[in-house]
Amino acid sequence: MKKLLLICLVLVSAKGFSQSLTKNILGRLEFGLTAGGNYSNFTNANFATDPLPGFHAGFTVAFKITNNFLVQEEFLYSEQGAKVKDGTLAGQDIKLSYAAVPILFKYRTNSGFFVEAGGQAGYKVKEDVGGVTDAKFAKKIDFGAVGGLGYQSKMGLGIDARYVYGVQKVAETPSPVLGDFKNNSIQASVFYVF
Repeated sequence: MKKLLLICLVLVSAKGFSQSLTKNILGRLEFGLTAGGNYSNFTNANFATDPLPGFHAGFTVAFKITNNFLVQEEFLYSEQGAKVKDGTLAGQDIKLSYAAVPILFKYRTNSGFFVEAGGQAGYKVKEDVGGVTDAKFAKKIDFGAVGGLGYQSKMGLGIDARYVYGVQKVAETPSPVLGDFKNNSIQASVFYVF
């Protein structure tokens, strides 16, 4: 009888502990939606380019380690690329669309201002080079370093500005004519955390 009572007490306390642990973890999560504009270009290209406007949109998940320090992961659709000014592709746009996943370390003050930094991996989902789709121009995977700042109000509405610095060469086939160019992008977003 004592063993049965002891087993029941252990099970009840384990259930209560797991419920409070789950509640604690879920209480530290923040979910949100984000959308905004991109202004992207290539660096280290052996051809002249102009920036190309685009957009990004998706959702975010953040885990609050403390009230001020968070780790945030985003799942975005993001357009990047450049307008080519000279060379074999002169006058054409190179539009690269990625499913991008930035993972950011974020410090947010009590007043709502924040700074963020981290890395980003992107998987190419669409490519348009001068009107030719899926031209096998760019690699499937792209990596970048991310840094930014912003503001989030108490009601969850906020703005964000960041720079994505490409760390991987874009071209699928290396070419001395094209150079070792990389994606770079300035992003401005409006987001809502609920």
